[in-house]
Order: sequence, then C-alpha cells, then structure tokens
Amino acid sequence: MAKRDYYEVLSVDRGAAKDDIKRAYRKIAVANHPDRNPGDKAAEERFKEATEAYEVLADEKRRQAYDQFGFAGVEGMGGGPGAGGFTSAFRDFEDLFGDFGGIFDSFFGGSGGRRRGGGRESVQRGSDLRYDLEIAFKEAAFGTKEEVSYPKEISCDRCKGAGSEPGSGKKTCPTCGGAGQVRRSSGFFSIASACPTCRGEGTIVEKPCSKCGGSGLLKKNQKINVTIPAGVEDGRRIRIPEQGDGGPRGGPPGDLYVVIRVRSHEFFERDGFDIYCVIPVSYAQAALGAELLVPTLDGKQVKVKIPAGTQNNKILRLRNEGISHASSGRRGDMYLRILVTIPRKLSSRAKTLLKELAEVEGENTSPKPVPLADLR
Repeated sequence: MAKRDYYEVLSVDRGAAKDDIKRAYRKIAVANHPDRNPGDKAAEERFKEATEAYEVLADEKRRQAYDQFGFAGVEGMGGGPGAGGFTSAFRDFEDLFGDFGGIFDSFFGGSGGRRRGGGRESVQRGSDLRYDLEIAFKEAAFGTKEEVSYPKEISCDRCKGAGSEPGSGKKTCPTCGGAGQVRRSSGFFSIASACPTCRGEGTIVEKPCSKCGGSGLLKKNQKINVTIPAGVEDGRRIRIPEQGDGGPRGGPPGDLYVVIRVRSHEFFERDGFDIYCVIPVSYAQAALGAELLVPTLDGKQVKVKIPAGTQNNKILRLRNEGISHASSGRRGDMYLRILVTIPRKLSSRAKTLLKELAEVEGENTSPKPVPLADLR
C-alpha cells in the first residue's frame, strides 16, 4: 500500500508550526497506542504511521528535505521505526506526553520517568510564532531579503522574567499544594495535567511584578531581516531560531516560522524550476518562420527562432532561463508555447491575398479528423 503524505497522516497543513505538529501527533498516539488497543492491528498501524510522520516533521532538516523531495528526500537519513514500533519520537517523552500523565502511567507503570512534587524548577520554552510573508514571483525565483515586523513576547525588564516584584519571593501554590499537577478522573483513567495556577512549577510569586502583572513577559513589536533563498516555493517554511515568544520565568524563546506565499505572475507559470509562458505569433510568422525577441523572467530579451510551418501550441525550449536553484546555482529552463493568432478584422488587401492563397492551395471541403496521436 502506498504511503500517505506525512501532513495528511497528522491532519496538519504544510505550514503548521512545530507545536501544532506535536499536538496533532500526541492526540493520535494517545488514541491509537497498542497498550490502549490490545490486539487492534489497525490502531497499531495508525500509531506507527503517525510516529513515522512525526519523526520527520518534528526534525527541521528532515522536514525541509521531505518538503522539497518527498519521501525520497528522507530515505537513508536515519530515525526509522525501531523495535516494537518505538522510535526516536519518544526521546523527549516528557515534553511530548507530559500532559497525559495518568494515561501513560497505566501504560508503562508508575510515573514513566516524569519529575513530580514541589520545587521542580521546570524551564518552559516560549511559543513558536508564524508569519505569512507574501513575495513576488520574481523574488521567489532569484531570492531576496525582506524586513518583517511582528508582535512577540519578551522578558520583562523590571522583574527579569521572574514575574515578581524585585525583592519579593515565592510561596507554595494553593491550587496544587506544590505538586505542580492537578488530576481529574475520566472513566477509569486518572488524567494529570499541569496546574493552571502555577503552570506546573508548584510555586507562585508573593507579589506580582507591577509592570508585567506577574507573567514575566511584555509585548513588543519586533523587526528582523529574513533572507529568502532563490527558488523558494509557495508554502515553504523558513525557521528563524529563537525569534518566537520568550519563555515564561526566563525560559528560552521559541522560534519564528516564516511561511512564504508567492504572488502569481502576469505572464509566467512555474513547474519545479522550469517556467512556462505563451508567445503570440501571426499566422504569417508561423507559416513563413520568424525571429522574435522574447522577454525572460530576469528582464532581458533573447532571440527566438520560429521555424517555418510552426503549428499552434508548439513548445519551444530556452535553456537556463528558468528558476535559480539555491544549493547548486543552476537554473531551470523556460518553455514557450506558441499561440498562432488569427486577426478578427482584415483589411481589403489582406482579404485579397488570403483568397489568392486559398486558390493556390485549394479548398478542402471534406476534411478528415486528425489522429489523436499526431496531437501529442
């Protein structure tokens, strides 16, 4: 059976942020885990399929290779499914499944290696951010630099991200009693999740910071320059490390993902690194042949020879006039589709000449259909 697209497997779009991918995988993994569905081969296959997809899409390099080349791009890069269906997707087990403590306690027995109790100084990473950047067709072809401006959370300069007034301390969280977790029952499962009051830290500040209100974060408009590589395609994600939201309580910042949106061109279409356009020629030029100056994507004009007897929809190729390839420096080709134009109005002189031509060639009043093979 053919593999399904990894984004389809996790039900996320191609521009999904890493946190969205993690959430989607976690949901599928919990629902289809073999220990929760003993003997259910279909659930086991869904679990393995989702795990394989997550391994690729959660890794930036492998995801870029997959986005560009599909399954062929990630073959031989390692990290394939291991014994018993467990893979490197579980290396950061606590980070991935920490909010499902009760469920995975029943699967694996005990705490599954998670830290519990008060005083756990967990450091939370800031959220990843997404910015959709629209660029011109030509900019996507040859690369460009763009300044982007977006709002993000940064560490409060008054409390240095601590969330408390300078000089004040912390106290045990009254909601979780310092455990950092709260539990609720769901059927025969006991589900543990991070305490909403202390965010899993087990403590809260005694006196919240007067500037940030205790969050440790402030909103700021950020401006950065983004380098767009030559040949970038619509929907491509560019990761800018540590330019996302700052982490709570001084935690490390998340990443910024710039999603490229390429505007359509008036004359050109793209297929991979090749471009296509339509060039009109008169029926006289098509019949007799001609030499034309044709504009290219980078603004220059090149001479193109139209052979005598050129038919409508004939394709001509111009080498190395297509999209630039950032890694190799090579360019694709430019393809011209010939459109033989028939004038809607004719002068008296033109009508006379065409009638003479018709007399010379003879009128075919009983044409036979053209074999379809001749049109391919």
